[in-house]
Amino acid sequence: MVHSAYDSLELISDCPTKIEAIESYGPKLLLGCSDGSLKIYAPDSSSSDRSPPSDYHAHKLHQEPYTLERNLSGFSKKPLVSMEVLESRELLLSLSESIAFHGLPNSWDDRRGFLCFARQKRVCIFRHDGGRGFVEVKEFGVPDVVKSMSWCGENICIGIRREYMILNSTNGALSEVFPSGRLAPPLVVSLPSGELLLGKDNIGVFVDQNGKLLQEGRVCWSEAPNVVVIQKPYAIALLPRYVEVRSLRAPYPLIQTVVLRNARRILQSNNSVIVALENAVYGLFPVPLGAQIVQLTASGDFEEALALCKLLPPEEASLRAAKEGSIHMRYAHHLFDNGAYEDAMEHFLASQVDITYVLSLYPSIVLPKTTMVLEPEKLMDISGDSSYLSRGSSGISDDMEPSTPLHLLESEESAALESKKMSHNTLMALIKFLQKKRYGIIEKATAEGTEEVVLDAVGNNFASYESNNRFKKSNKGRGSIPVTSGAREMAAILDTALLQALLLTGQASAALELLKGLNYCDVKICEEILQKNNHHAALLELYRCNSMHHEALKLLHQLVEDSKSNQVQTELIQKLKPESIVEYLKPLCGTDPMLVLEYSMLVLESCPTQTIELFLNGNIPADLVNSYLKQHAPNMQATYLELMLAMDENGISGNLQNEMVHIYLSEVLDWHADLSAQQKWNEQTYSSTRKKLLSALESISGYNPEALLRRLPTDALYEERAILLGKMNQHELALSLYVHKLHVPELALSHCDRVYESLVHQQSLRSSGNIYLTLLQIYLNPRRTTKNFEKRITNLVSPQNIGTPKVGSANTVKSKGGRGNKKIAAIEVADDIRVGQSSADSSRSDGDADESSEEGGSTIMLDEVLDLLSRKWDRINGAQALKLLPRETKLQNLLPFMGPLLRKSSEAYRNLSVIKSLRQSENLQVKDELYEQRKGVVKITSDSMCSLCRKKIGTSVFAVYPNGKTIVHFVCFRDSQSMKTVGRGSPLPLRKL
Repeated sequence: MVHSAYDSLELISDCPTKIEAIESYGPKLLLGCSDGSLKIYAPDSSSSDRSPPSDYHAHKLHQEPYTLERNLSGFSKKPLVSMEVLESRELLLSLSESIAFHGLPNSWDDRRGFLCFARQKRVCIFRHDGGRGFVEVKEFGVPDVVKSMSWCGENICIGIRREYMILNSTNGALSEVFPSGRLAPPLVVSLPSGELLLGKDNIGVFVDQNGKLLQEGRVCWSEAPNVVVIQKPYAIALLPRYVEVRSLRAPYPLIQTVVLRNARRILQSNNSVIVALENAVYGLFPVPLGAQIVQLTASGDFEEALALCKLLPPEEASLRAAKEGSIHMRYAHHLFDNGAYEDAMEHFLASQVDITYVLSLYPSIVLPKTTMVLEPEKLMDISGDSSYLSRGSSGISDDMEPSTPLHLLESEESAALESKKMSHNTLMALIKFLQKKRYGIIEKATAEGTEEVVLDAVGNNFASYESNNRFKKSNKGRGSIPVTSGAREMAAILDTALLQALLLTGQASAALELLKGLNYCDVKICEEILQKNNHHAALLELYRCNSMHHEALKLLHQLVEDSKSNQVQTELIQKLKPESIVEYLKPLCGTDPMLVLEYSMLVLESCPTQTIELFLNGNIPADLVNSYLKQHAPNMQATYLELMLAMDENGISGNLQNEMVHIYLSEVLDWHADLSAQQKWNEQTYSSTRKKLLSALESISGYNPEALLRRLPTDALYEERAILLGKMNQHELALSLYVHKLHVPELALSHCDRVYESLVHQQSLRSSGNIYLTLLQIYLNPRRTTKNFEKRITNLVSPQNIGTPKVGSANTVKSKGGRGNKKIAAIEVADDIRVGQSSADSSRSDGDADESSEEGGSTIMLDEVLDLLSRKWDRINGAQALKLLPRETKLQNLLPFMGPLLRKSSEAYRNLSVIKSLRQSENLQVKDELYEQRKGVVKITSDSMCSLCRKKIGTSVFAVYPNGKTIVHFVCFRDSQSMKTVGRGSPLPLRKL
């Protein structure tokens, strides 16, 4: 939009002679007239001033009429074509029929001191000689007559009749740029940036110093200009009927038109633009930037107003910032009202306005309550009109609509306006605005929270801190937030609004990512919105980031239950499984184990392995888990214990092992009672729980066998009883159960193997084989081992006998049977057949003395005896076994036992003989080496020195260290040993000579 960039003022009127050239020098004007005269004009106010020209270097043209000060007739023989003043060299260069010091507009390169001018088809370059003259440097020919020219860096841009060219000032090389216009002569204008503006009829084209076209737009003048001068930020063109002012900023709009007919010359001065008519001179003086900015803002040309703000001097930085903020705000509202929402948000962002002001444009977005009072400078003043910032405070509650700015429409159109403001485009623009503001606000909020934590940690007790101490409110997940925490309250407003905008534009995934990271979303508002719109994933993240784990787990459990139904579900619910709860609980094991236990009960049955892995990996105490399961999920207690045992055998304590076995036993006893009631019980029947019980009894050792043994029935579960007796070192009773109650000799043999291997592992080699002799006795005297069996078991588990098992005396055994019975009595007396407290007589009582009186008619289990000897010959003491065998045993039946036993004995004898020989040989070698070492010779000369006192040995008694080289006086050695600390060990061995 056109505004007044320049004020036009007539400086000289009614010049008696036609003006051909014009130039300014300080506050004075130099006119070259058609009669060859030079007229000097000065302001009326300084007409009496006759100071030298140097006093006027810093002066500017005055905005007042000028009067003739001096007239130099005959200055030139012919009318002047052009003039130029060089104030730095105090030269006036004029161009007429010749060059007087200088000529051609814009052809002087003041920095290098070179002068360039064109004559017909020749271009000449002169160099200033340091005085008042010039020396020709080079002359180049060009294709046609030069119409316009200008320096461009090291080169010269020339405009000939139909084309623009770049002339290399060093070698004269020419490069074409592009054709010039057909209607107007070529026009070359140098820009302050070093680039060029080339005229093509009524179009100005921008090129760089090499003539390369710049794609920054075109200046379209109303007509083809005769002359163009540059005065930032404008380009002023002299047209046939008027002077046209255009902006140098794309799209180069028209700024102002100054009607001056028959204008002949235009010149840029230090503070104005001079326009010469035939007999008058006008000055175009710039309107102050502040006034131009006000005009542009009032007319709605905000872009141009912002461009002018950047030209304000540095000393007016505060004024510039205020004006820019005001313009950005007005421009933003203008764009917003006209549907350019994203551009509007860019200007809101540039205005540094508080986000609550922008959010006031979106009344439907609910913001959290706040006690924060905004700083006045946060809401930019719009040209002193505070009505544009009606929302000066962010104190908005859930039940109070934000105040509406005065520039909005009237209330009767509010419904349509609200619909417009909540459209997709407006919300997308708001999202981009909030995202750009978010980084700085979140950074400040985080820093504020960190500072507060540090203060709380160090316990700042200074009076200044005490006086500024603030009441706090609780906010889970982020500690305590002060009521006047401006940065975090602003962050809460921003994140809450951003989440709503993302959801309203269908960006649920982006809202989820927002909640997954650090955020300050208001829980109450966001929870209500997310629940209302069934954004379950986002709601879970909201609960998680605010440490609302109870609410999150309840929701998660409900979603898992809903996913099991056949109803149409959302994509999230279809993906949810019970394992999702386990995944949620993993990070909470170290901070809230009771919460983990509470909600793990919901999925323990559906995914027991993952849940127990959660307990183990989370390092939740096993006793705590077990007690919680015992109270709330007793049916899963055994599952937890057995899975825990399978995953970490050493991680389960003895109490837990004992409890697991008791749980198994209780189930087995109930199962046995049911089958017994139905008369279907069979000792060879195994349920899954009984298998687990047997496996647990054999593999673990943390339970109390006596307590378990008391719970067993007397007429069943013999295999369990046998294992428990074995754990109590009552191996004879255990083996008797395997052999005579279960009738499974293989189980008895397996029991012996386990005992033998455990004793070998404990390096009890002498008694490790006695367990097989015990089994051998049971086979050889079955009746004795079964008589009063139940009575012995009862005595064993009675309270007074619990503890160390009673070891029977061999003297109480009466031998009235045959030869075999005597041998049994003899082997029972032998000490070397006892296994600690597990000998064959370890469970005998005083009442067992009469048992042998009825053993004469017993049937010996000879086949089992021979099978045992043949299979375990290498683990049984052969001599002891042979003593136990009946006389009637055939030698042929003992070949499988005696053969390998004799071979092993012979081999062992040979091996021991070889080892003995090797050791004797080794002993001889060591003795020989010892003799060689003792042959050491030490030569004592008159120069031999003591290594301790540094005196000669002479004829004194000396000692030699084991290395054979170090020699000391024996007295010195003895003294040094007595000085050593006792704790430093024994002295090195030495030889006394």
